Amino acid sequence: MRPILADRTLPRLHGVQHVLVTGGAGFIGANFVHHLLSHTDAVVTVLDKLTYAANEAALAELPADRCLLVVGDVADASIVDPLVAEHDTVVHFAAESHNDNSLDDPAPFVQTNLVGTFTILEAVRRTGARMHHVSTDEVYGDLELDDPKRFTEDTPYQPSSPYSASKAGSDHLVRAWVRSFGVAATISNCSNNYGPWQHIEKFIPRQITNVLDGGRPKLYGTGANVRDWIHVDDHSSAVQTILERGRIGETYLIGADGEKSNLEVVRLILRLMGRSEDDFDHVTDRAGHDLRYAIESGKLRLELGWEPTYQDFEAGLAQTIEWYREHEDWWRPHKEATEAGYAAKGQ
Repeated sequence: MRPILADRTLPRLHGVQHVLVTGGAGFIGANFVHHLLSHTDAVVTVLDKLTYAANEAALAELPADRCLLVVGDVADASIVDPLVAEHDTVVHFAAESHNDNSLDDPAPFVQTNLVGTFTILEAVRRTGARMHHVSTDEVYGDLELDDPKRFTEDTPYQPSSPYSASKAGSDHLVRAWVRSFGVAATISNCSNNYGPWQHIEKFIPRQITNVLDGGRPKLYGTGANVRDWIHVDDHSSAVQTILERGRIGETYLIGADGEKSNLEVVRLILRLMGRSEDDFDHVTDRAGHDLRYAIESGKLRLELGWEPTYQDFEAGLAQTIEWYREHEDWWRPHKEATEAGYAAKGQ
């Protein structure tokens, strides 16, 4: 796929839905684009700044007559406004998303996550396009390890990092534009994703590529912190379901009942890759490391009839390991610099 200039006129096919996917060259966005092209007749335009966490290669094999890439900033109205005017639907994935990076420099998180969402909302308000805003469960803060509760759509917001605060703010902007201006939008908050095309700075691909490199996984602190894992394909199918059947103005939590401690994940990766389950190193814990996330997705399942496909975390993880094994050419160029950055932090 060859990127197009932001001012190029996009082709419109009569009767075919045109979907603008912001952040569509990133991990979750790119997987959603693949899913949408496989499961619908939509024509997709991807708007992506192509920062370090995005990769044009994730879109390279998609049909050029159904998927176009525009390289640009979601916070730049001169790019966003004409693009939104050409599309029926906007799915807003674009975000700065790495918690640790937000502690080093919060400014890009405010610019992309808040100003970018405002820019999209204003464009949608002018055109009347349908919008779906993709967010995170981290806006709710964290739960105690021994607390049986899970996050619901009514859980109060308690963000604990510049990243999660910026995402919380973007959620509030969407709700305000729905109520104040009648924007046709929905919101989803999802638990931790894993699967193909995820940057190796993230927990699961970092451990997989460490083992593929002949090294040892790195476990933050004691490894007791719990995340609620969902395969990225299930996230994609949930977003499609919300687009098709979700009620305007509503929020839906997306989860697959995949609670695992970091220690359990590391040991499972080692076992699936033929190594001793104790063959890992403890490293300095992350600053402000949230204890536990857990999603209650009953509203999405009961109201819209969605169910995850990957209900067996081990099977989904095994598939993910094989993807990284077969795509070393994709992650290898980034590995050395990523590990150097962690080593500087004692991680």
